[in-house]
Parts: sequence; structure tokens; C-alpha cells
Amino acid sequence: MKPKIIPNVSVDCVVFGFDAATKSLNVLLIKRQLKDEETDEFLVDDFVLTGYHMYETEKLDETATRVLKELTGLDNLYKKQFKSFGSPYRLMNEKDIIWAKHENFNLRTITVAYYFLLQTYEVNLKENKHNAQWFPINNLPELGFDHLDIINQAYADLKSKAMYKPIVFEMLPDKFTFNELQDIFESILDIEIDNRNFRRKMIAKKYLIALDEKQVGVTKKPSKLYMFSKDVYEKMYKNNYFINI
Repeated sequence: MKPKIIPNVSVDCVVFGFDAATKSLNVLLIKRQLKDEETDEFLVDDFVLTGYHMYETEKLDETATRVLKELTGLDNLYKKQFKSFGSPYRLMNEKDIIWAKHENFNLRTITVAYYFLLQTYEVNLKENKHNAQWFPINNLPELGFDHLDIINQAYADLKSKAMYKPIVFEMLPDKFTFNELQDIFESILDIEIDNRNFRRKMIAKKYLIALDEKQVGVTKKPSKLYMFSKDVYEKMYKNNYFINI
């Protein structure tokens, strides 16, 4: 028997993905469309985050994991619950009212928001049944509901956490170069970083382990590879530690 939903509690998920090819931070969105049955014209045509109502038998984290798996096929990723959104007006613009009526859900829905971190290539868009698409954080399409606000607040939290938590490594391969590490910091913080200063500071971090390996399959001179040691980090920094780039 299908679990019963809690009709006015949902979970919305902001999926951030780093694209190493374009050096950009991206958000995974799905298309929301609804046509008038008589005229065949679009009543609703925009993009939204993926979200679902919570089941009565679920914890919030379980709902978030279910939403992510439904959207991407992935689980066991870094996730962060960052805020709840409960304004009585959050679903009250014209398109959202039309959509809510069609989908028969409660306009007074409170949502708990999470964000997830991954690399864009990990999501198979060709086989995605939701027609999900990646969009750069600084070039988002028209969004439904209050999802622009949710994304902006998730992004603000991510930028803050990137300065004192090692979460950037969740969006890098296990082995990476200093240039790749700098690229991801620049994409998240939306700043340019002096290369020599960045390298000088980062090479002193004991949790960055130099490997006896270099890049392969590159046309230019291969760079040295490094890895992040979570064990070393946790032993050294039991409390919040400012990354200091």
C-alpha cells in the first residue's frame, strides 16, 4: 500500500553540481508545464526544484534522500538541511495557484529545504524521466513558486560553509589538481583568486595529501595530483576551522 502523505509538509531539494569543463557551479532544475485543454496554450511554463510531500512514516532526511534518488538515481551524497519556508504567500502567484489546483495540493504548504553537492557528470540527463537540466547559478531561467528565494538562500549557505567546512571536496574527484581546487572555490565564491597565493596557502594544509601521481590524458604538461584526507582533517580540526584561502 502506498504511504500516506502529509498534505501541507514538503521537502524541496537544491542540487548543486560543479562542471569542471565550464568551471561553473550549476543547479539542477526540472521543467514545469501545463497546457489549457481547450486552446492548447501553456498556462504554466517554467522551471522548478524537485520536491515532494513528506510521507507520514518518514523522517525529513529520509524524504530528502528519496527526492534526490527519484531525481538523480543517486544517494549517499552530502546533504544539508538549511532552512524552512512557511510564508502564507509563498505559493500564491497566478501560475502557482493554477498548478496547485491541477495537482490538487495545499496552497498552505510548508517546505523544508535541503541542498546536495555533486559533480554534474554524475547525473545521467539523457535517461532522466523528469527532463532535468543544469543551469549556471548566475544564469537561472524563470522559476516557479518561491524557488528562486530557496536557491539564493541555499547558495548563500554554501558560500558561507565553503569557508570553514571542507565541503568543496564533495564536488571534486577523489584525486585532483590545485587548479581544479582553485576553480571550484572561484565558482562557489564568485571571485578571482590569486594563483600563487592560493597555492602557497593550500600546500601548507596537512589534510591535502600530495600523491606520487600526475594527470593523464591531457595535452598540456600534466599537473601533480592531490587528495583530501577526511581523517587528518577531523583529527586536526575538531571544531569549525576557517579554510582561509
